[in-house]
Amino acid sequence: MTTSTQLKYFDELKRTMEWLAQQPKVMFVGQTVAGPGTFMFQTLRDCPKERCLEMPINESFQMQFTIGLALAGVVPVSVYPRQNFLLLATGDMANMLDKIPMISGGKWPVKVIIRVATGPDAPVHPGHQHIGNHAKALRELFSWIEVVELNSAEEIFPAYVNALTRTDGKSTLVIEHGNFYNEEYYAKRMITTPSQH
Repeated sequence: MTTSTQLKYFDELKRTMEWLAQQPKVMFVGQTVAGPGTFMFQTLRDCPKERCLEMPINESFQMQFTIGLALAGVVPVSVYPRQNFLLLATGDMANMLDKIPMISGGKWPVKVIIRVATGPDAPVHPGHQHIGNHAKALRELFSWIEVVELNSAEEIFPAYVNALTRTDGKSTLVIEHGNFYNEEYYAKRMITTPSQH
């Protein structure tokens, strides 16, 4: 990943979220989707407010609500600002969302996009409970949820288009890297890869 690619990462996310917001049945649900509070909100700030439903800080409930929306025919983009806190919803993902295709014999089609980030560790380190990346473990845990990491700006739009239009019965967990959001800081330091922890 080059510095020039980093300089587009935030812009590509924002453009992609605005495109998603225009698609039928798509709704953003989660923490700081309707108002500021985390760095991910900035990518949603210009999306129509009627497409953004703010949730309480209750990760398990949010995932259960997300699954309910999907069963009702909505395509929810469920936003979790940190992977560390998504872990609180992992039981619902592993035992419900990931098993619906098998439980229903394919009769209950659900499509969920789970949007999560590894927190940025600079210019201020937020604490180790904010910067975890559990992609490898999550891939081992799920059968019908695909885990996708966005390591470059060029990957962003195609990943979300695939998550929305896929017809294989799978939901998608999309992992963004918060270190790539801070364009000015990382351009000045010429950092080209996310920190490894």
